[in-house]
Amino acid sequence: MFNRFTQFLLSSKCYNRTMYTVIKNFLLSVIFLLSAIPLMSESDPHIFIDDNAQLMVAVLIENKALFLEDRQQYEQKIKDIFEPMIDFKRVAASVMGKKYYLASTSEQRNEFVEIFKDSLLDTYAETLAQWENQKIVTVFPKKIVVLDNLKNIEVQQVLNTGSTKYPISYKLRKNKNNSWSIVNIIVNGVNLGLTFRNQFQALANKNSNNIEETLKGWVSDAGDAGISG
Repeated sequence: MFNRFTQFLLSSKCYNRTMYTVIKNFLLSVIFLLSAIPLMSESDPHIFIDDNAQLMVAVLIENKALFLEDRQQYEQKIKDIFEPMIDFKRVAASVMGKKYYLASTSEQRNEFVEIFKDSLLDTYAETLAQWENQKIVTVFPKKIVVLDNLKNIEVQQVLNTGSTKYPISYKLRKNKNNSWSIVNIIVNGVNLGLTFRNQFQALANKNSNNIEETLKGWVSDAGDAGISG
């Protein structure tokens, strides 16, 4: 398209080199801006959360029947969106807590990252299968937020079930490439990171601080975080 437009300008009797240069630069600027949109989404935490939340809603609506027909495929669709959003290594380390993280081997830490990731996705898949007419609204800041020097930020959302509104708070941390990852979620006042950490500690105590047995018995369980309807 760009080449055809160029040829038209070159062959036109009213061709003007200055005008051609201006139009060319304008088109190149548009192309640059369009290619930068995904980058802007990742570098702005509010857009990052909102874009993925709305994408998740669309996937849930389109694939609701798939939960019963093909559970594995349904979970994979959620995983494709959800997994890149979360810093599972950091979250898993926080869930283990300093005591058990330092006492574990690197192999056990990596093992728990995978176990925690799978169990959390299972919990989400089962919960999200109940999705009906709920809507998620991201609360954007009223003033411009300077992100350059920020390493941590909180993004607020509201889950509207039709009968009740529930607050959701995402704790995000900036990565080395200036993109953002979720490190904790608070749903309707329930701190999921703290809930999972308490569960890990209780399970570890039950297993006499045997980390390997604790990993084998781990199951993520945050209930419904007080959300119903």
